[in-house]
Amino acid sequence: MERILSVAEMRAADEYTINTLGVSSDILVERAGAAVAEEIARRFKGGRVLVCTGKGNNGKDGKVIAELLAKLHGFSVSTFSAEVGFFKIFEKKFDIIVDCLFGTGLNREITGRYKTAVEKINESGAFIVSCDIPSGINGDTGRVMGVAVKANLTVAIQEYKLGHFLNEGIDYSGKIVARDIGISVWTENCANRITDKDAAALFPERARNMHKGVNGKIAVVGGSKNYSGSAILAYNALTAYKTGAGYAAIAVPDCLFGVVAGVCPECIIHTLKTDGENIVFDEKDFKKLLDYDAIAFGMGAGVSEEIYKALSYLTANYTGRLLIDADGLNTLAVFGKEILKDKKCETVLTPHIGEFTRLTGKSKEEILTDPINSAKNFAKEYGVTVLLKNAVSVITDGNKTVINCTGDGGMAKGGSGDVLSGFAAGLLNRNEEPFFCVAVAAYLFGRAGEIAAKEQNSYTITATDIIKSIPKAINKVL
Repeated sequence: MERILSVAEMRAADEYTINTLGVSSDILVERAGAAVAEEIARRFKGGRVLVCTGKGNNGKDGKVIAELLAKLHGFSVSTFSAEVGFFKIFEKKFDIIVDCLFGTGLNREITGRYKTAVEKINESGAFIVSCDIPSGINGDTGRVMGVAVKANLTVAIQEYKLGHFLNEGIDYSGKIVARDIGISVWTENCANRITDKDAAALFPERARNMHKGVNGKIAVVGGSKNYSGSAILAYNALTAYKTGAGYAAIAVPDCLFGVVAGVCPECIIHTLKTDGENIVFDEKDFKKLLDYDAIAFGMGAGVSEEIYKALSYLTANYTGRLLIDADGLNTLAVFGKEILKDKKCETVLTPHIGEFTRLTGKSKEEILTDPINSAKNFAKEYGVTVLLKNAVSVITDGNKTVINCTGDGGMAKGGSGDVLSGFAAGLLNRNEEPFFCVAVAAYLFGRAGEIAAKEQNSYTITATDIIKSIPKAINKVL
């Protein structure tokens, strides 16, 4: 895994390196400037460069970058100091602009001449390189502090930062490259992100002498007569097969049997008692599910007391791994999430931001401002793993945290979350802890979306296109 640090964690590492290890801040500035200059020189063989500096170490980094680009790499270099504010220089044409106005310590909105400088940089048409983090992006939340530089490339100094990926940070940072400059980082509680190597660990080489009974049984439970995405639920169960599961079942209202059977012939189908349209809890129906290794519950089921009875039965009697999504989450929010505290099963919740506001009672803005601690605190209180879905998702069990950065904007369509639920349920069959299984599921799901978008485009891909790309995503990590 790759570390992603908060501002406080990075500051502590800086202080330890300087005060305890005796590496001077001037040396670190020289190394940081050299790292950024090298990344620029790797991509460009000369050109006109404007280096924009502010106060503090970022400004010092900029001076080193300007000097090295001119003396070692043969660029034509000009400099701009926001302290002076001589904006006429932006009337010239530059191939590259280097942003060294602010670092990760920015804690207020950008105003005045600095605001003007950011706007001039963004309007320049140049290739923009930000040193450590785009100026104006909060280092912890990724939110825009009034205005922010929109970089093509960000050279993260030593480690990735939370602000590179969360909220607007993912769009403002461009391509992000982390460069080691010798700062000693010892924290064990920081967030991480999954790599291909991590994901491959859930797909060991399979024995030839194997039968389906040893590969796990996965069930997907949900649906209602008026839920137009019921067919997606069948795809959802099919997605579990894509993880290597031996059996995949779908449990739906009896009124949907014909629809589901026609869509997914590979799946076992369990029909559930209904009132004609919606699931009605019957212990005999749900007792059949207790033998499954993993269950994904809630998609399209509707919010009702009957669904809550079903959830209560599963949390009290099921000993496998239960993933609760969509209307399962909304039902908990309405009828009571306290049943999670007395559960017998390992439980994963997969809310998007709206569902999480209903579960927690927090506002959307509160959650977006601090998604990591919002998810961690909830996971710890209820003893669950939370996959907080967003453009960049947070996965946590209350102690460990992964930020998933894979994906494409075209995945923001109906049905995508259902596919992820089925895929995650399939991976929950593995012997690894649920936290890791779900983190890998989110990672590969995002990779599949990226592949689908590359083969088509971000506008036309659908949930079914993502399913078709899952084998390619797995092949890439293997």
